[in-house]
Amino acid sequence: MRRELGDGLEIGDDRARVDPVAVHRYLGFESYWAAGRTLATVERLVRDAARVVAIYDGDLLVGFCRVESDEVTFAFLLDVFVLPEYRGRGLGVELVREAVELGPQRDLPWHLGTRDAHDLYRRFGFEEPDATVQMVRPGAKRT
Repeated sequence: MRRELGDGLEIGDDRARVDPVAVHRYLGFESYWAAGRTLATVERLVRDAARVVAIYDGDLLVGFCRVESDEVTFAFLLDVFVLPEYRGRGLGVELVREAVELGPQRDLPWHLGTRDAHDLYRRFGFEEPDATVQMVRPGAKRT
């Protein structure tokens, strides 16, 4: 999948086009959820994801997300970001739309974690679960 978004921007899901160094630059140093994540980890996550979606300005990766899924019972939206200088143009909406509504996992139950983008995700039907339903078992601290 590859489509134009206007203003020279393009969205696509070609894993080979994703620059793990660019993804690592944001995730490892700018994000609150993946700070300290190593380049080797980012490379593996991009390689092994069920799907990756990225937005480009020419050859520059300016937005990214990945999907993890068993392709039968769940899909998990992860590592969604748009570079700060590209925010406010609806690019986050396009990333989520492509991943959640237009991808092969569109009919599965979706999960994600966020502490600051609830309004974006609500637009796509995400809602806060009943706290008594969802439980978490923290793993060992790894990057």
